[in-house]
Amino acid sequence: MFTGIITGLGRIVDVKPLGADASHGKQLVLQAPAGYLDDVQLGDSIALNGACMTVTSFDAANQRFTIDISAESLDKTAGLAEPGPVNLEKALRAHDRLGGHIVSGHVDGIGHVDFFAPVGESWELRIRSPKALAKFLAYKGSITVNGVSLTVNRVSDLADACEFSINLIPHTIENTTLGTLKAGSAVNLEIDLIARYVERMLTPGVAA
Repeated sequence: MFTGIITGLGRIVDVKPLGADASHGKQLVLQAPAGYLDDVQLGDSIALNGACMTVTSFDAANQRFTIDISAESLDKTAGLAEPGPVNLEKALRAHDRLGGHIVSGHVDGIGHVDFFAPVGESWELRIRSPKALAKFLAYKGSITVNGVSLTVNRVSDLADACEFSINLIPHTIENTTLGTLKAGSAVNLEIDLIARYVERMLTPGVAA
């Protein structure tokens, strides 16, 4: 489990195929910030842009680690198939503060940035999500974008999608990769865990 509070900015520095055809996944080599891996062990979970991955090897001296990502996961996420910056979050420990909201690290869909620009001292980010996620998006509700826990400020239902708006403070811009987004950028979305269970309980035909 995670909280959506980013604990480090990393970078995918190399992508290696795990096989010869499209059914094979990739091995990602990541550079972490100084000291980030000091308490990491093999098999630990680290979320990359909101997608929970398992550490398969690490080099603490150079602050690098690897993860293996399947072809299925690559198909269902954005920003993990090529070198570039990523948001990092280590798995939640029992005694940690829950600063964001409960996040599973499972991407529910890929959204696309419609608008991103400064508004006063902050930035407005508008994202078009798949229509299937519309029922899980609510005013003042929680959403995870590339692993970052955020609050929805506005929801607009469209014919074939759902657009929601978020306000980003300077701290978020400076300490996550969200500041690099632009119109058309693909982002990983995870809906609120509680909304997922409420939807299940209210589904007709589900045994009480």
